[in-house]
Amino acid sequence: MTISCQTTEAQRLDALYKLNILDTPPSEAFDRITRMAARLFNLPIAAVSLTDSDRQWFKSRVGVDHWSIPRLKAPCGSVADNSDLLIIPDLQDDAYFRDSPLAAGGIRYYAGAPLVTADGHCLGAMCVLGTEPRDTTPEELTMLCDLAAMVMSQIEIMHALGRIDPISGLPNRNQFIEDFQDLQRDSATGAQRVAVLINLATPAQLAHAVRAMNPRYLDELVADAAAWIRAELGAGRKVYHVATTQFAMLNTPTVEIDRYPSLLEAKLDHAIATVKTRFVATPTIGVVPFDLSNTDALSVLRRAQSAVQDAIESGRSVAMYSAGEDQVYRRRFNLLNDFGAALESRDQLRLVFQPRIDIASGECVGAEALLRWNHPTLGAIGPGEFMPIVERSRLAQAATAWVLNTALDQQLAWRHAGLVLQLSLNVSAPNLLEADFADRVVEGLQRRRLPHHCLELEITESAIMEHPTKAHATLDALAQAGIHLAIDDFGTGYSSLAYLQRMPADVVKIDQSFVRGIEHDQRQQGLVRAMISLSQELGHRVVAEGVENGAALAFLRSVGCDEAQGYLFARPLEVADFGRWHQRQAMPDAAPALDVEGALEAVERAFAMRAPRVLCTTPSPRTLLAAARRRPLVR
Repeated sequence: MTISCQTTEAQRLDALYKLNILDTPPSEAFDRITRMAARLFNLPIAAVSLTDSDRQWFKSRVGVDHWSIPRLKAPCGSVADNSDLLIIPDLQDDAYFRDSPLAAGGIRYYAGAPLVTADGHCLGAMCVLGTEPRDTTPEELTMLCDLAAMVMSQIEIMHALGRIDPISGLPNRNQFIEDFQDLQRDSATGAQRVAVLINLATPAQLAHAVRAMNPRYLDELVADAAAWIRAELGAGRKVYHVATTQFAMLNTPTVEIDRYPSLLEAKLDHAIATVKTRFVATPTIGVVPFDLSNTDALSVLRRAQSAVQDAIESGRSVAMYSAGEDQVYRRRFNLLNDFGAALESRDQLRLVFQPRIDIASGECVGAEALLRWNHPTLGAIGPGEFMPIVERSRLAQAATAWVLNTALDQQLAWRHAGLVLQLSLNVSAPNLLEADFADRVVEGLQRRRLPHHCLELEITESAIMEHPTKAHATLDALAQAGIHLAIDDFGTGYSSLAYLQRMPADVVKIDQSFVRGIEHDQRQQGLVRAMISLSQELGHRVVAEGVENGAALAFLRSVGCDEAQGYLFARPLEVADFGRWHQRQAMPDAAPALDVEGALEAVERAFAMRAPRVLCTTPSPRTLLAAARRRPLVR
């Protein structure tokens, strides 16, 4: 009776190691089968024997004191080599086995049935042994084969219980946690370990590869990586498949921790050069040293993941865990979680408004609405910190909806009060991909009976470039509805000229990085002059952001810039402050408007102190200045 199994020794060992059954604790499920074999054959010895590269290891045994014997001239080794049922009535009469360690130990009879996986790999044997020669009946041979099949079924059940990943054949995260806890129990206080997490590819790379190829690509990537890692580590080391494309291992520090990155980079470079996915995937490694006695398995994996993310963001192959970077990331994550609650609260979020000034007339012609967040425990959170993470999340649409509705409500209130201005709002990339975004903006204006031209939406180039076709369709719909569009942060993108030509924009806003310090930099002046000329040639109105002093304003006026925005005129103002500011606003030439206001108040105080008891009918300095300007205080 023969079971054919054409496989190489390397493949057979790989299949055995994938099962992670070697050197595992005894199991009653296997012991029950072994006891049954001994009773059915009425023999003193039975075992579930697994054939390693140089030994026979017993997962279960009856009548044997030791856990393993050398593979050399072991009958179970021959079963694994040939995948054949092997019967030896008397080892002393067998030319090959008569001088084997078993024969020398008094064993005379052997019968072994191969343990074969579904893929045809022979792992070892279900065997029975005796100290006297004997024959074997056909019925006994059938029983032995049935017992071997029961052993293989038990091995498959172990996999089905969620401890082994079916693709890589490695123990999974559940097993990692369990082994980590066992390691903690067996280790002394203060024991140091190093966790290494291998990440095969970034999420974007995997998404593109699977889309271009098929889901089997991911399976092949994982299987190839698992084989390489096992080969690098050797049979005595354990590696875990802890996530779809991530593998982890725990090491006892044997070299200085600072040497880990260079050692791992060398191994990773070799692996990338040998696998067929090297041009598609970018593997990265995170390294975490830790004290085994004061942490837990999931915390270690989280820190390792943080190190992997640091490696990805920095463009490195290997990164050590950084507590500082981790703290920053966790703060971002916590802020993102808290922002959802902020959207639902009534007192955390608010809008402030920064004026836009017509340079030629000095009048305030618009305002940009800016989101502010007062966190209940952390206090004021700057938009530069929370907006980038919000815009990359599913909360981006909800945030824009909140800003839009709040801004339109304020626009309506201002118009009822006689304040007529155009209001600008920032729009993020996810908004432009919403099929009904333009319709919702129009509906918001119509519900409040606001003219469409009272709203301007500011869009950056980066918001368009990832999905240009969908984004431009949304922008075209907005423009056709009469809603004004502005190109925000112009000059900072990587295809700004094409962007300027294609987008149906009314306004170009020159980024503040080009405006600040412009009064001292002739090359910067030349660049801004060209931006303004080009934009106006294409029919756009130009707004300069970040205007902070009179010299910058004077230059912008000299080159024909249309509007300006910046601290020279006002910082972003609360609603009530904006209303008061607008009432007294006048065009500054070389000093901020708020400084002029402060000077007026000082003059009035001095004027009152000179004649405190005289009823003065002379117009005040404020009245005289307003008359000289001959402009209405409310437009």
